[in-house]
Amino acid sequence: MTVPLQAEALDISFKLVPAIIVFLMMASFLVIGYVFKVADTEGMWVAGRGIGNIENGMAIGANWMSAASYLGLAGLVALSGFYGLAFIVGWTTGYFILLIFLAAQMRRFGKYTAPDFVGDRFNSPTARALAAFTTLLIAYVYSVGQARGMGLVGQYVFGLEIIPMIIVMMTITVGYLALSGMLGATKNMAVQYTILIVAFLAGVYVVGFSQGYSTVLPQIEYGALIADLGREFSAPFVNQPFYLWIATAFSLIVGTCGLPHVLVRFYTVRSERVARWSCVWGLFFILLLYWASPAMAAFGVDLFEATTGASAYAAEGGMSGAEGDVIVVLAAQFANLPTWFVGLVAAGAMAAAIATTAGLFITASSAVAHDIYTELINPDATQRQQVLIGRATIIGMGALVTVTAFNPPALIGELVAYAFSLAGVVLFPMFFLGLWWENTNRQGALAGMVLGLLIWITSIINSVLPNYIGALGAATGESGALVPIYAQYVPPIGAALVGTPVVFIVTIAVSLATPEPPLETKKMVRQCHSPEPMGQQETAADVVGDSTSGGTPADD
Repeated sequence: MTVPLQAEALDISFKLVPAIIVFLMMASFLVIGYVFKVADTEGMWVAGRGIGNIENGMAIGANWMSAASYLGLAGLVALSGFYGLAFIVGWTTGYFILLIFLAAQMRRFGKYTAPDFVGDRFNSPTARALAAFTTLLIAYVYSVGQARGMGLVGQYVFGLEIIPMIIVMMTITVGYLALSGMLGATKNMAVQYTILIVAFLAGVYVVGFSQGYSTVLPQIEYGALIADLGREFSAPFVNQPFYLWIATAFSLIVGTCGLPHVLVRFYTVRSERVARWSCVWGLFFILLLYWASPAMAAFGVDLFEATTGASAYAAEGGMSGAEGDVIVVLAAQFANLPTWFVGLVAAGAMAAAIATTAGLFITASSAVAHDIYTELINPDATQRQQVLIGRATIIGMGALVTVTAFNPPALIGELVAYAFSLAGVVLFPMFFLGLWWENTNRQGALAGMVLGLLIWITSIINSVLPNYIGALGAATGESGALVPIYAQYVPPIGAALVGTPVVFIVTIAVSLATPEPPLETKKMVRQCHSPEPMGQQETAADVVGDSTSGGTPADD
């Protein structure tokens, strides 16, 4: 096994006060999970559909702002310069599409999971299985980055090697998730968001003020550093084609709208109005961190150079990828702030990673227990059986993610971007067309999803697997890809720029060439756009099924 790259500049030693902070934080998560533990599927998958808009907005923010946002975003800007801004643009713009086109409509459709929507909307067990498989794949790839972030932060706090830290942190995370389900996870996410945003903003303000970079608005004042850091921030961008910037931003935008653990948040609220407002609140809570991330990157790069005497530009042997991944903690450490304060900043990263892992593992467990086991294998499964299968999935997924995180294939932010690219290519077209074009049918959805999976998987085989498989690596030569032209236009991190339009076209073309979906399915789609309010536990299928006049409110 290859030992993962260490963050050499990080002060890896046991620190009592930060350790106490992290211990109390993790203990509180376990307590909250126990208090809100669930025994039924309604609480396990959708938190009883009773979450309010601000609480759900905080859960969206915590769910969203993973280690890739808290640690990885600043790291990407620090290591990749202006190219890193593509991640900020992509990870925020997608929420406007969610707000306008998907949030309320998904709530009105009103199922349990993202594969639930695909299976019922397109009347296809095969489509449900493909969506469930994609959900598992997204959760797996996305979670590896979170485990990596937990390990790096754990190193700083507890002074152990990264592998045992990954094992310990993932064990605690899996333990509370298997106990609590979506209800407990949502309550925890509100707490986790509070911890992470306070820790991050405190770090930005204190580092900026103590080092003379900024006063009251570090989010703007860091611009004074750009002249001094111009080379580090622009040189990496020179080596990245402009096409990659566009492809990355586009993939993150559409990927945002296809992530199952984000869309399921709209199933947990009381009504479609709450779904819209929770999306607005979620975007606001995300903005608080994203606006400040470039400032922390600039502070960290300048302090890295001043402290180590080396250029932060990685191509010149400066900052490593592991050090970029913890630039937020390094900035506080290099600013000579009290150890307990740096520990607080590190604890925020831990909370961010755990919150996102919670959402991912819950969606993965629901995909296996609800969409695969109950809907496809054992329709007579009891709620107890479903919950047990769900908890077993969380444990199994946790073990697989833990092992992979020992030697991840990319930086935290890049790992997460792979998952976004997959969601944007495979699931986003199904959600958008499924809700906005009633003639999208089973054949079109199957053709589009299979094609999307092929596009993404071939991009991973072409550009990522050669780093792990010697025979493939030898075949790539200096290009690093089996087919360089394919890697150039369909990179794993930005495969959606080509893949998503192609999937849209194929899905529409096949739907037009084959029979239209049943009338009842069309009525469900219309109901998703009806102005008539629905009950808290009511779904579009319920309304259509209860209709005795042959129409629905949306038909009038």
